[in-house]
Amino acid sequence: MGWSIGYDRHWERDIGYGVPALCDHPGCYEAIDRGLSYVCGGEPYGGEDGCGLYFCSQHLFIERHQPQLCERCSDGKDHFTPKPDTPRWMHHKLTDDSWAQWRAENPEDVERLKAAPSSSCGREGEES
Repeated sequence: MGWSIGYDRHWERDIGYGVPALCDHPGCYEAIDRGLSYVCGGEPYGGEDGCGLYFCSQHLFIERHQPQLCERCSDGKDHFTPKPDTPRWMHHKLTDDSWAQWRAENPEDVERLKAAPSSSCGREGEES
């Protein structure tokens, strides 16, 4: 099994290195992906120690022999609020042929994506 695209039921969003995203740290708009390199906890869904959100290298702390953690998990505090999908990713899901079956099987999710603001997190932080 590859980690290109998956789904995180806890956060109810797509994950994997094939999913363009923005750092989940408030006020940061660094373009990243939702792959294992950026996940708090260093394992799928955050493992045992992380929250499972995704952060750029400035906001993900890596210590020797420890899992990579965001500042909140490192300090034992509640998680940050996850950022929504980027407009780029939403457009891809709504138009790419590889998502045709998903669109056919999930009409309510398709309508939700169509109704979402074009820039649901304020700034895109990446090229279209």
